[in-house]
Amino acid sequence: MTESGSAPITVGDVVAVMDALFPPDTCEAWDRVGLSVGDPAASVRSIGFAVDPAQATVDEALERGVDMLITHHPLYLRGTHSVAATTGKGRWVTSLIRGGVALFSAHTNADVAASTAALAELLGVSIEAPLDEETGIGGVGTLEQALTLEEFARHVEEVLPRVPAGVLVGGDLQGPIRRVAICSGSGDSLLDNANAAGADVYVTADLRHHPATDHLWNGGCSLVCATHWASEWPLLPIMATRLAAHLPGLDINDMYISEIPTDPWSLSLRS
Repeated sequence: MTESGSAPITVGDVVAVMDALFPPDTCEAWDRVGLSVGDPAASVRSIGFAVDPAQATVDEALERGVDMLITHHPLYLRGTHSVAATTGKGRWVTSLIRGGVALFSAHTNADVAASTAALAELLGVSIEAPLDEETGIGGVGTLEQALTLEEFARHVEEVLPRVPAGVLVGGDLQGPIRRVAICSGSGDSLLDNANAAGADVYVTADLRHHPATDHLWNGGCSLVCATHWASEWPLLPIMATRLAAHLPGLDINDMYISEIPTDPWSLSLRS
């Protein structure tokens, strides 16, 4: 909470700190980060964090009565001419404005600064270099102790938040795993990078059929594919902790981290 007698923290203050922690000029050219909804002069006493701006996370923010919702994924990646409440996103904007909740996002700029480190820490991987040297996204590192692919994949499933879709694994289940490539979020564009880095396994999300099969059929490293929400959720606690540390007067106890999965998948069936 804001200390007695001190100036109230504003949305603009939070934006300034987030931009310093996750510089917007490091995001990809196609990305759209920053403040999407809200008045920079509005006061902030509490903040929620979520992977996606979605109906569930917006409702959660309103129910908890926070003043600001910080998400990893932006509300709009492409231009829009309307925020009318005739679409899902339009309804969310309307609800946020009516509820006095500002919305801010840090996406690929946060990927460069923290999401790889967050996932690597959970997996016990010591990152040595970015997976993509040009953008700084992803990472390559080593495990302290070699595991089989099956052991490693089960470890991934244990440390990530549980989701209905689970975790997919491709490769020789008894093959040794020591060197690990990581890209939280959609990473099939970096399959060649994982191979070039000498990885034994590549951990990412949203792998498509043809890139994954071509990769494995051509002798590529093993694959562990999580869902997008699960692989990027570990970033949120880092965002909250860093923001609280750099914004005196706003306590970590005045923040919450949403645990609502916002993947599109609600059920996984097995015959």
